[in-house]
Amino acid sequence: MDLSTGQARPANRHWRFTGWLLAAVWLFFLNVPLATALHQPQPWRRVVGVAALIVFGLGYVLLFQWARRLRQSLLPIPVPRAWTGLLLLLAVGVASIPGTGGDWLATLVYVAAAAVFLLPFREALATVVLCAVTPVLASRLVPGWEAESTIVFAVLLASFAMFGVSRLAQRNSELQAAQQEIHRLAVAEERARAARDLHDILGHSLTVVAIKAELAGRLIEVDRDRAAAEIADVEGLARAALADVRQTVGAYREVTLAGELAGARSALAAAGIAADLPADVPALPAERDRLFGWAVREGVTNVVRHSGARCCTIRVHPDRVEVSDDGRGPSTPDGSGHGLVGLRERARRLDAAVSVGRRADGSGFLLRVHAPVDAR
Repeated sequence: MDLSTGQARPANRHWRFTGWLLAAVWLFFLNVPLATALHQPQPWRRVVGVAALIVFGLGYVLLFQWARRLRQSLLPIPVPRAWTGLLLLLAVGVASIPGTGGDWLATLVYVAAAAVFLLPFREALATVVLCAVTPVLASRLVPGWEAESTIVFAVLLASFAMFGVSRLAQRNSELQAAQQEIHRLAVAEERARAARDLHDILGHSLTVVAIKAELAGRLIEVDRDRAAAEIADVEGLARAALADVRQTVGAYREVTLAGELAGARSALAAAGIAADLPADVPALPAERDRLFGWAVREGVTNVVRHSGARCCTIRVHPDRVEVSDDGRGPSTPDGSGHGLVGLRERARRLDAAVSVGRRADGSGFLLRVHAPVDAR
């Protein structure tokens, strides 16, 4: 299967050769009617017998390969076409009678096996029964044709063997379909993860850029030096955001709690919101440190964008991180949003819980991410 497209790859040369060999090797059992045709005293009978058996063998192999390619491509076998192929195969076998006599009945073994591989169960069973009964009836209806019990046994044995092969092919097709579906879901999940990461990164960075640009616009006629400093910060933030995007696309980006706290201080200052941040943070496992860093990023982005707050407080503990403000509070009861959806999915991987609501005194906004101390 092609992992870039989720489509089944065409069989390579090795497997194509193996498929031809798998079908052609059984033609060895046409040696009896072929020998009969070659020993015919009349040349035209020899020609008709040998030519019909060659065409029969080629037709059987081509029919088998056609059905095999459809199964490998996870496509259904068209029943009308399958019947057409089987009837043509039977007709060629009957056409060999002038050269093979009663030995043409050996071709029924291949017709029965092909029916099992090509047709639905009931139709295949009926065809096998007819192929098994035909040698017995033919011996009674046609003078000189002896009852071939070995043909009957060969029809039944070949049909049973082909039933096992067809079920195996069906299971392989189902497995391939399941693998393609798993791959499709994995691609969809990876795209969703990349979209969440880009949303979280750009949402925070562009929010700070917009605020600083707005502040610089207000200061340009009042304090040109500070406006220039803000513009320089905007340039630096834009470059950092670009680097973050490149690193995220390359799957190299690393979010840290310390880095996000530093970014939060700058973002809150630019927005004119007082920041109450911890002077230091406890040593945390790497995955929990990244999770808490994402929580700080998302929480501060929401404070800067939506809260209308005057003060933002961040508290970090070994098992949890909290971001709160004194603003207007969450706009929805569950604090739904793209960023929080992504945060909850990250938290779920560490068996952590994300809660959104108001502070203990009933005011403002509170985002808490709690990770059990035994989490990774």
